[in-house]
Amino acid sequence: MPKPQPGCDDAGVTVPTPPAALADGSALDLAAALKSRFGFSTFRPGQEAVVRDALAGRDLLAIMPTGGGKSLCFQLPAVLQPGITLVISPLIALMQDQVRLLQDNGIAATYINSSLEPSEVSARLRGAAKGEYKLLYLAPERLLQPNFFDGVLNRLVEGRGVNAFVVDEAHCVSEWGHDFRPEYRQLAALRRRHANIPLFAFTATATPRVREDIVNQLALHEPAVHVASFNRPNLYYGVRPKNKKTYDELLARAREDESGIVYCLSRKRVDELALQLQSDGIAAVPYHAGLDAEQRRSNQEAFIRDDARVVVATIAFGMGINKPDVRWVVHYDLPRTLESYYQESGRAGRDGDPAECILYFSAADIRTAEFLIQQKVDPDTGAPLEDEQRLARQQLRQVLNYAESTECRRGIQLRYFGEVLTGSCGNCDNCRNPRQLHDRTIEAQQFLSCIARLAQRRERYGGAYLIDILRGSQAQRLIDNGHAQLSVYGIGKQHGVELWRSVVRALLHQGLVQETQDGYPVLSLNALSWEVLRGERKVHIAEAPPSSRRKSEAAGAAEDLHVADQPLFDRLRALRKQVADRSGVPPYVIFHDATLREMVRRAPANLEEFATIPGVGQAKLARYGQMFTDEIRAAYSKV
Repeated sequence: MPKPQPGCDDAGVTVPTPPAALADGSALDLAAALKSRFGFSTFRPGQEAVVRDALAGRDLLAIMPTGGGKSLCFQLPAVLQPGITLVISPLIALMQDQVRLLQDNGIAATYINSSLEPSEVSARLRGAAKGEYKLLYLAPERLLQPNFFDGVLNRLVEGRGVNAFVVDEAHCVSEWGHDFRPEYRQLAALRRRHANIPLFAFTATATPRVREDIVNQLALHEPAVHVASFNRPNLYYGVRPKNKKTYDELLARAREDESGIVYCLSRKRVDELALQLQSDGIAAVPYHAGLDAEQRRSNQEAFIRDDARVVVATIAFGMGINKPDVRWVVHYDLPRTLESYYQESGRAGRDGDPAECILYFSAADIRTAEFLIQQKVDPDTGAPLEDEQRLARQQLRQVLNYAESTECRRGIQLRYFGEVLTGSCGNCDNCRNPRQLHDRTIEAQQFLSCIARLAQRRERYGGAYLIDILRGSQAQRLIDNGHAQLSVYGIGKQHGVELWRSVVRALLHQGLVQETQDGYPVLSLNALSWEVLRGERKVHIAEAPPSSRRKSEAAGAAEDLHVADQPLFDRLRALRKQVADRSGVPPYVIFHDATLREMVRRAPANLEEFATIPGVGQAKLARYGQMFTDEIRAAYSKV
């Protein structure tokens, strides 16, 4: 059976959508609008419910993972309602990419940012006032300028009307989010000034704490909250040791002629690695904040347009990059946090096809990360920012626990966002290459008993301190605290520190103990802890050393084209690149790879058949249908 395409159900079958109703009560066939505007026959999971709440005029918060189609959830309501939707977006690249995708689908959209001359800004604002656009993208800094907020915005509201405010990348509003931007906090002014206009907040990643903060900071009124699953089963996750063979593995991956991203901690490492790949014949470009703005823009465009297959970058790269066909993401160094790792690795496989996410890890990375944490100091006095350093160290421990864990990688990530994965994912190194399990129930009970004994004294500590108690440490602090008198003192001295650390990691990853998230990582018992203590639940831990896996085993099951179909696919890719270059847009703006594969499988002979291809809407049918069907017929005429 063909692989399901975006807009189809799990079986790849088109499912009819019942009519919706706009805020004014008029009926609307959402399925027909979705197909004609965006080329998809049905919604992806979770999209339709968000669209319906948006059309009903409710405030809403939608958390949808990368590749889940969150942008469509506000773009479709925007084109179906009178007036204009204002989209607050944090990055130039993000708004420009979304606008050109909308324009290629025949939807009137524009943006205002610092890349434009004042005359062009004025022209676009005049167009917005005349109702020429359905969506207007702008940065929060622009929106909050007094002359815009008190002048332009009021005229738009009073004139053609603003049907909604959209805050994209809404995690930026929260200091607990991974890309906090202080100016986002001021967006609550929209609610105070224009309380009757619905406010939509969208983001790809947010922990429960961040979600609550978004609602409060934006002053959302009784919002509809939609949290889609963070699970992206098309992504394979693996951790490999960083050693002398690491570069050779990276080079072999880069030679497979697929788009990939390599993340590094330092600018120096980025430059060195990009140069080394270039010297080995790889079309690779560097990207970091040390490059001038024009060079960054040029390198990013080269990657997006497939002129460069690999980008080597610091974390400065990626936010707002909508390239759907990134087939692999490699972290050459440890990421800062589990949340940033999920976000960065999630730039792979946005089209839903299998992709690979590999993290290379060595002890030297820990020293580098600790050095960077120590650089968090007050810029005026040089004094350590202790709260920031403490939180950063807890986040580092979480990343280390992930890298060293024998548990399901996906399960660890999902638990971080408050989601529980039942069973194994079957698409990570630990699940595909399970290690021998050891029954460590007794050790788990000893550890949990230590927490319970301290709780009786109204005391809580972190894992390292508890291990010292169990191993009978003679540390002066432990003696002074009277913990050498506990009944559990020294009962685990026969085991080494590493084994006890693996017990702690397993208890955390299996949800059998709680850890605070405020920088003070103290542990406490939960309901599952007591099941272990009462002997109602066993604790098994995999302790064998990890083994490396190659992409051929790991990337997941993809329905590849038959070998005889590959030449036609290559011809369509070449045609797409030619059309994209002439139009000055990335190839994926024309069609995704998944759409090209459907063209190969179905071989549409005319425009009527071409219109049924997933990803082909009315605008793309009119613009590209004839040239692609001509190419398909030409290919078959030579067979």
